Order: sequence, then C-alpha cells, then structure tokens
Amino acid sequence: MAELGKKYCVYCLAEVSPLRFRCTECQDIELCPECFSAGAEIGHHRRYHGYQLVDGGRFTLWGPEAEGGWTSREEQLLLDAIEQFGFGNWEDMAAHVGASRTPQEVMEHYVSMYIHGNLGKACIPDTIPNRVTDHTCPSGGPLSPSLTTPLPPLDISVAEQQQLGYMPLRDDYEIEYDQDAETLISGLSVNYDDDDVEIELKRAHVDMYVRKLRERQRRKNIARDYNLVPAFLGKDKKEREKAAKRKVTKEERELRQKLRPLYQFMSCKEFDDLFENMHKEKMLRAKIRELQRYRRNGITKMEESAEYEAARHKREKRKENRSAAGAKRGREDAKDGEFAAIEHLPGFELLSDREKALCSSLSLSPARYVTAKTIIIKDHLQKRQGIPSKSRLPSYLDKVLKKRILNFLTESGWISRDAS
Repeated sequence: MAELGKKYCVYCLAEVSPLRFRCTECQDIELCPECFSAGAEIGHHRRYHGYQLVDGGRFTLWGPEAEGGWTSREEQLLLDAIEQFGFGNWEDMAAHVGASRTPQEVMEHYVSMYIHGNLGKACIPDTIPNRVTDHTCPSGGPLSPSLTTPLPPLDISVAEQQQLGYMPLRDDYEIEYDQDAETLISGLSVNYDDDDVEIELKRAHVDMYVRKLRERQRRKNIARDYNLVPAFLGKDKKEREKAAKRKVTKEERELRQKLRPLYQFMSCKEFDDLFENMHKEKMLRAKIRELQRYRRNGITKMEESAEYEAARHKREKRKENRSAAGAKRGREDAKDGEFAAIEHLPGFELLSDREKALCSSLSLSPARYVTAKTIIIKDHLQKRQGIPSKSRLPSYLDKVLKKRILNFLTESGWISRDAS
C-alpha cells in the first residue's frame, strides 16, 4: 500500500511527489517526467492528451549533483529577480529569492549555470552582431577612464610629499604640467540657441583639453616607469647598486646619456633590455673573434685552446720581461747621460742619485755642494744646541742656490722644517 501523502507514477510506480504530469482528460493519471517524455500510454490515456504540470517546488533543474541544491522554485524566483532588478544587483536578487541565499551564492549560481553553463553556451552567441562600440573601454577610447583613473600613490614620506607638493590621495601635484589647461573648458556651456559653428568650436576646446590631459598623464607614467621621483630625492642609488647585474662601462654610460631622449618612447624595461642585448652582442662578437683566432692558429677543438692560451701567456710574459729590461737599461743610460757633466768631478761618488740630480740641475760641482751642505747642517746643529752660528756660506752661493739646497735638505730629512 502506498505511503500516505506520497504520489507515484501509474506507469512505472516511481515516486513523483516533487514533480509530476497530470492528464487533464483522464482521472487519476499522473506520470513521472521520464514516462511522460517517452510517451507512455496506459488504459484510456493517450500521449496526445492535455496535461498539467504539478510542481512541489522541491526538485532541482540541474540534477542532484549540482552545487548548492537549488530547487525549481528558487530557480524561478532567480529568473524573475534577474528580469526585475537587472544583472549585477545581487543583493536585491538575493532578497527576492529568499533569506536562505546570500548575494555571493546568487551571483555564483547564475554565472556558472546560466552564463558559463550549457544553457549559456547554447543561448549566447560567440560573436554578437551589430554590437555597439564601447567608448569607455580602458584601451584609450574617447571616454576612457584610464585618462582620469589615478595610479597607486608614490611610496614617499610626508616630508618628501611636502617637498614635491604631492597629494597622494589624488596622485596630483600642486603644480602640474600645463597648469592652465583647465581654462579651456572652465567657461564652456551648451546652450539651446548655439549654432553649428559654436558647437564645433566648443568640441575643439574639449578635444584640446583631452590632449593636454593625455600628455600630463604620459609624463607621470614616464616619471613612474623610470623612477624619476626617487632619483630626484636621491633614494635610487642604493637600489640601482643592488639591482645591477654587471658593471656598467664608461662608454655605456655615455651612450645612455646620449639616448635619453628615447626614454619617452620606450619603457624602462625595454631600455634596459636594449643595453643588455647590446652587451650580449659585444660579448658574442668578442667570442667569435677569439674562435676565429683559434682557427687561424690551427686549433679545431676547445680542449686544445687551454694549452694554446697557456703557451701564449708564457710568450707574452717573456716579451714583457724583455721590454721591461730594455726600458730599465734605457733609464740607466739616460741617467748616465744626465750626469755626464759632473761625473768626472771630484766628490761625485759621494753623492746619492737625488743629490746628483740636484747638482746637475743647479750646475753645481759636487765638492761645492758638499761644502755648502756641511756648513748648513753644522749651523743647524749649533742653533739646536743654543750656540750662536759664526760660519759664513761661500760667496758662490747666492740666495736662489741657498734656498734650493735648504728645501732639498729639509725634504730629505737632514734638517727640520722649523729651522729651514
């Protein structure tokens, strides 16, 4: 005996309490959805008879495996809400569906089932014909919000903000590029009696103002991309030293300085990639020249190049040693030639190389220099001991020669500076 309150299909005897089809011409004929769709006939009932849908509101349209367990009654309320409140008003739609559904659940269910689900794929075409052009798109349209949408504020301190006149919440400066640009549109108004010429003139003013805004924003973007504000504040030197992957040569720095006008046409990353690629090209060319040199010397394998480089290094070292020895002999010969005028005079062998050079430059014989040196040092020692100096310098020592010899003896440490 059937349980009280439950309904069963008269054909397959399956429970049909949530949803069933009742024949309007036959009494007590109720079929399940499967038998009805197959056209089941029993007794006087025929498939072409009229029917009535009896919905208990508890069955799901998407099957028991669908997420959330939405009933047919909730689905109907959801479709009514989307038609009444419009797409996007999820809070009003959730209140219309019932307190058991949150706005987030309503949005996720509608998007997943009716847009991205099989129903949406069958009903929404891939290409929409006669689609209206969206002029507010962020790709630079006439009404693009990218012209007025502020960038994230700069990461600088309050003192630095005051120094720059920077307003972080608006991403503006007290003095902007082309500060008087707003005067083009500040007095514009559209009147009903404007003729075509006046309307076109006002449109031209608006177009000029939009161009100035774009140029202002372009300059801000360049300043952000190349970190010009931290560079102005002196905060980017340490960061650049940390981020530097290789040592920049003097030639590259000069080339970067010459190509600075290209900053406005390239992003910072593109500019750095340009010089990185130029450096790679330079290294590759040097490597190619090295391989060509190996080939000219008969080397065809890389393992042979190490032995070749070791031999070449030894050969260059021998050349350097020979050139250094030749240079040393040349300096000695030059030194001998420099002292040729006084080397045969008496007392020459008693002098140091510096004293020989001094005598040669002053055209002073070694014996006279030794005499003057002895007198000056003797006077210096007597003064230090508090003994009055009675010695007199030779007559051939004028003031210039005396001063030169005193300076030399002071620099050499023979006498102290206070005495000189």
